[in-house]
Amino acid sequence: MSKLRVMTVLGTRPEAIKLAPVIQCLAVDERVESIVVATAQHRKMLDQVLSLFNIRPKRDLNLMREDQSLANLTAAIFTSLDPLLEEYQPDWLLAQGDTTTVMASALAAFYRQVRFGHVEAGLRTGDKRQPFPEEINRRVASVVADLHFAPTQWAKQNLLREGIPENLIRVTGNTIIDALDQIRKLPMPAEIEKLLTEKKILSGERELVVVTAHRRESFGAPIREICGALKTLAEKFSDRVELVYPVHLNPNIQQPVHEILDGLSNVTLLPPLEYLPTIHLLLRARLILTDSGGIQEEATGLGIPCLVLREMTERPEGVQAGVLKLVGTSPQKIISETSLLLENGQAYQKMAHAANPYGDGHAAGRIVSALLEQ
Repeated sequence: MSKLRVMTVLGTRPEAIKLAPVIQCLAVDERVESIVVATAQHRKMLDQVLSLFNIRPKRDLNLMREDQSLANLTAAIFTSLDPLLEEYQPDWLLAQGDTTTVMASALAAFYRQVRFGHVEAGLRTGDKRQPFPEEINRRVASVVADLHFAPTQWAKQNLLREGIPENLIRVTGNTIIDALDQIRKLPMPAEIEKLLTEKKILSGERELVVVTAHRRESFGAPIREICGALKTLAEKFSDRVELVYPVHLNPNIQQPVHEILDGLSNVTLLPPLEYLPTIHLLLRARLILTDSGGIQEEATGLGIPCLVLREMTERPEGVQAGVLKLVGTSPQKIISETSLLLENGQAYQKMAHAANPYGDGHAAGRIVSALLEQ
């Protein structure tokens, strides 16, 4: 009996984190031939995760270029992936989420009449420009997909409203919980232990607020507004709070962040962290401020109050659970909501409960089982 040939395509760190448990399940199933392809849309940050989960891509397209436009990246994925589809002739192509890699991979598979499975299907804001370009990327993937792996019932309902047949949708849970369950069991990296000791976080003398803001729609005025609010908060709570901000390498983020926040005694600006130290940082956080989709999910899974620096989210499950709160990029809103959580114990406790709508940590196994059933 021939094996089911599954090609998994990934390009960014979040994709690698969420696909790692699926790739691990595929690798140990004797009924499957697993082929991992990296587009390397984000080179360095992708490699860190592949190493952590011990994943070795069979083919690495190495497509990242400096100042690369979305159009150029899309064209590069098409022209590089198409020959691999011809060479390997997979039964399925799997991709996760809403990046340019996902959208282009879905279309490349469709053009070759290869069945496409979309992991984390059904997320929507309803606004095609927020987030940009992710909302359109995932909508395109949904049009093409032959199987939709929805993380929650809410995501399934979005797909049903768009006319996707129910028999093509599987509610699996979110693979971020699978990954989180693996990584949180590993020892705290020495550099994080050193930082948290020096900042008196581990001793409990000071409280940790973790910040991440990097999204394309935050470029320009929004990131400057966010940083202005962070500066005010750092000065207001200088006696007891440490802000730690791993700063994305994109110059559109680096320049304003360092211009506004450099030199503040209780603000630590770090280079981008690998996934393991990121999780250990989050585990010790009193509060998280982020525009990251993955961190919204991780905060929800860990039960850590999280203020979302966006006007809308495609992950309302965390908001409904009470762990997330949308604050946008308005300095006044960021300052007032952060101050409330740091000063009002009752308001904090209302958010600080581990309500996890994303499943039981076995999403990857359900995805592989669904592929084998087809």
